[in-house]
Amino acid sequence: MKFVHAADIHLDSPLSGLTAYPDAPVELLRTATRRAFTRLVDEAIGEAVSFMVIAGDLYDGSWKDYNTGHYFCRQMGRLGAAGIPVYLLYGNHDAQSEMTKQLLLPPNVHSFDTRRPTTFHIDDLRVALHGQSFRDAATTDNLAAGYPLPVPGAFNIGVLHTALEGNTAHATYAPCTVAELTARGYDYWALGHVHEHALVREDPWVVFPGNLQGRHVRECGPRGACLVTADGDRVQRVERLPVEVLRWQVLEVDASGARNLDDVVRKVGRRFDGLLDGAGDRHLAVRVRITGHTSAHGELFGREPHLRAEVLGQAAAIGQDRLWVEKVRIETAPPRDGEALRARSDAVTQLADLLADAPDDANLLEALADELRPLVDRAPPELLQAVPELVAIRSGELSDLVREVAPGLVAHLAGKG
Repeated sequence: MKFVHAADIHLDSPLSGLTAYPDAPVELLRTATRRAFTRLVDEAIGEAVSFMVIAGDLYDGSWKDYNTGHYFCRQMGRLGAAGIPVYLLYGNHDAQSEMTKQLLLPPNVHSFDTRRPTTFHIDDLRVALHGQSFRDAATTDNLAAGYPLPVPGAFNIGVLHTALEGNTAHATYAPCTVAELTARGYDYWALGHVHEHALVREDPWVVFPGNLQGRHVRECGPRGACLVTADGDRVQRVERLPVEVLRWQVLEVDASGARNLDDVVRKVGRRFDGLLDGAGDRHLAVRVRITGHTSAHGELFGREPHLRAEVLGQAAAIGQDRLWVEKVRIETAPPRDGEALRARSDAVTQLADLLADAPDDANLLEALADELRPLVDRAPPELLQAVPELVAIRSGELSDLVREVAPGLVAHLAGKG
């Protein structure tokens, strides 16, 4: 017996911050969640699985129109034609309190009740699935505590949307402990809500498949579902089933040894060479971080737009429209040997001494905030979302920003002679 365990699909999830990037592949990103789900259905049919489990957050809250529901019904129809039933649990994003539109789903889709735990039986496979959907988005009760005892002689699957214990990256909905799940006596726990793939434990298996498609740079790496193979009441293996159509990555490039901006660009280009290996037919969205102590630090100061343009050129030549550079972050530092700067005894040296104390100079920070805040206040909201430094200026928290900028400013001026 094989089945698919998926969660956190977030169909038609809205994009944010992309208006700051005129070259962003908006259409690809806008349709990515649908295309990833279509791939998942393709895989389920190709593997001839016995059934599919969706452990919450199929949707992303209220639909703008019925197209989202129509798309899902079409995909369920494809599974129904292949004889594959689907067991659907609603999570916090698609709770009754969040949804303003719903459609009658095809007969092969079985939804877990929101009022009490539901058990579905697949008699010919001797499988019992237990679960309870969210009625309210902010469900903070321990739903697992009310799940029924396992069905004797059956392969028991618990379906639950939960942050589990100690996961601070996600809201603590339907909290419970691994010990509680283990004590329930089920053979497999199909969890959802946590977007990172995790095999929490084996025997019994407690699994988060992760979300189906990364939606921003904080959701890097392969994304998809799990393909579970079982024999009788034993899980034989749990395999990842990557189906994302666009993969987010963070590429760190060490600029040590680079003498100038051109050297840095060449280093990035060399790193791009092998980046598409292993990506299959997927597109890549990459954030490039330039790091290291380098002589190019001064020339890079304040030139992120120009550097990104150069890096985009490298990506276009190598990636052939399959590689998009989301952002280039300059996180370099001056060479470790500062003797040359200290020996100058000129205005640049005096400025360096002044800036060394600047992060702790309250009067200077206040004056700087007064100068910059009017500019930030005129910035559009999407720009504020994309540039955290602007948020720091608006809140008046400039100490860290000055500390970060000062070495680059000094190195830039020193390079200018």
